[in-house]
Amino acid sequence: MSSIRKIQVTFDCAEPERVARFWCEVLGYVVPPAPEGFATWADYEHSLPPEQQGAGFVCSDPTGVGPRLYFQRVPEGKVVKNRVHLDVRVGTGLVGEERLAALEAECARLIPLGATRERLLLADEYNESCLVMLDVEGNEFCLD
Repeated sequence: MSSIRKIQVTFDCAEPERVARFWCEVLGYVVPPAPEGFATWADYEHSLPPEQQGAGFVCSDPTGVGPRLYFQRVPEGKVVKNRVHLDVRVGTGLVGEERLAALEAECARLIPLGATRERLLLADEYNESCLVMLDVEGNEFCLD
């Protein structure tokens, strides 16, 4: 029998700290303490060579249950749909109008943070409704 392993989800992006802080707000995640010997992450960043400054940022579930999220700077921009995306589970167990209301309420909370509403996918005979959105750099995610 194999053991369960923790995972980290890694995002390629242009501005790692900006995207990480967006996801902290979406998920209730936190930025971990700065490395030992540094009062702040900014102090740590200033200790790095210029080409490494701002190259990565992390956030994590304060309960330790959810996966760690790592954001790494890459030179190329996003050009196609994500092959993997996050589903933010705000409507679990809800159906019909109650589910739609929960999705819309979360959408309204996220738009001022920089998210963009993409499209609402209404329930069919197989799936419940979900709302497709974009994060601050245009990466797709769903309110589910």
